Amino acid sequence: MNEDNAEQGVIRLLRAAAHTVGPGGRLPSVRTIMAELRVSPVTVQHAMRRLTAEGVIEVRASKGAFAATRRPTSEVPDLEWQSVALGAKPPGDESLRDLLTVPGPEMVPMSGGYLDPELQSVAALGAALGRAARRPEAWARGPVEGREELRAWFARQAGGAFRAGDMVVCPGGQAALSTAFRALTEPGDPVLVEAPTYLGAIATARSAGLRVVPVPADADGVRPDLLNAAFARTGAKVFYCQPLYANPHGAVLSRERRPEVLAVLAKHGAFLIEDDFARDLVIDGTPPPPLAADDIHGHVIYLRSLTKSAAPGLRVAAIGARGAAGARLRSARVMDDFFVAGPLQLAALEISVIASMAASPHLAAAGAEGPPRRAAHGVGGQTPPTPARHDPVGRHAGVGPPAGRRRRRRTDGSRRGPRRGRLRRPALVRGRPAGPAPAPDVRRRAARGVDRRRAPAGRRGRGRGDTSRIVNLRPTFPVVIPAHR
Repeated sequence: MNEDNAEQGVIRLLRAAAHTVGPGGRLPSVRTIMAELRVSPVTVQHAMRRLTAEGVIEVRASKGAFAATRRPTSEVPDLEWQSVALGAKPPGDESLRDLLTVPGPEMVPMSGGYLDPELQSVAALGAALGRAARRPEAWARGPVEGREELRAWFARQAGGAFRAGDMVVCPGGQAALSTAFRALTEPGDPVLVEAPTYLGAIATARSAGLRVVPVPADADGVRPDLLNAAFARTGAKVFYCQPLYANPHGAVLSRERRPEVLAVLAKHGAFLIEDDFARDLVIDGTPPPPLAADDIHGHVIYLRSLTKSAAPGLRVAAIGARGAAGARLRSARVMDDFFVAGPLQLAALEISVIASMAASPHLAAAGAEGPPRRAAHGVGGQTPPTPARHDPVGRHAGVGPPAGRRRRRRTDGSRRGPRRGRLRRPALVRGRPAGPAPAPDVRRRAARGVDRRRAPAGRRGRGRGDTSRIVNLRPTFPVVIPAHR
């Protein structure tokens, strides 16, 4: 009998004995268990420690082991007082919670922007983290801003606009966004966002007490004329934007609009938070450099994450700014959590996405898999787009159902499935617009019953209320479907 099986045998015996003798009853001694199961005393001790931690048994010095004594449970807990103490619900967005719900066994995740698990660098990450954990310096107190070499790498990725000293390492892009909003604004301030945009950014801004104002975007990115009007009308000082492969519609800020956007920022003395989350996940052609590379006077605050390009568990990102804005970001990070864990930073440095991004095997595989998967599932011109959408060039695509289809109120399982783990048919996460929606509501759909990797382009979902083509089921990029009203 191997040690794991032997320990499980001891655990089963002690659980059964605790149930038999009842609370406070004496359990078999270590010698008795050793003789009955033919296990070592170390195995018995390990099993007892686990059950003690679970609250199943109690070990009393010089007296032995006993079934845990349970507290009286006759009184029904009354937790209603908490609602009075806490007051009104803080601002936020339940869509983000729905978006981050871990999919059940019968769910096909289409609401996240991560690589297919088959394309993630899990093996390389595991090996790198193991090596990093064995380095003594990994467990020492590190700089609040992050390790110098990691910050230098992030600075280079911004196109030469920043130095290592301008960057601050954060535990993921969401944390970096939270830091930026708190450092650059005050509660009640307006903040501009391109519309539609990432739900996490909207939720983070609202949780910081900010008033979110949408600025419409089209196939060429945010519209500079409307951005100028929004700054003039609201007096906002911060604009959140994803110039490359914007989530959820996939647009890239065009070459012609880049200088126009920077000119608007200079005119109003405002900042642009550039969320460059998809820099490493190019599917078609060569992406333009970060907008920060064209910024001379410090209007662009650059955010770069490794989570999307490596694996969801690698919560490492960096945000950079120059001048007083950079000093505020560094001060805000100190108040959050001091610094990102050393082993994670060292692992991020070692894996291929840091050492040689262009030669990274898993990213090369993701780039090669993208076009075939997209074509196999009917994305890229086969499904009629809405007027504001376009053929996808990154990992996101905005497509619509055939013209004239009416939106159904709910797809079966759309609300119950993610929370109860009982999804049986196509499901969605309802997107809430940042303000008055200039375009149809964005809804994310998932479907089952079709081969996840090679779905025929013409297959349709069979779930009740489903009016959309199944455009991608195990995507390299998520697919966003705006539903007609």
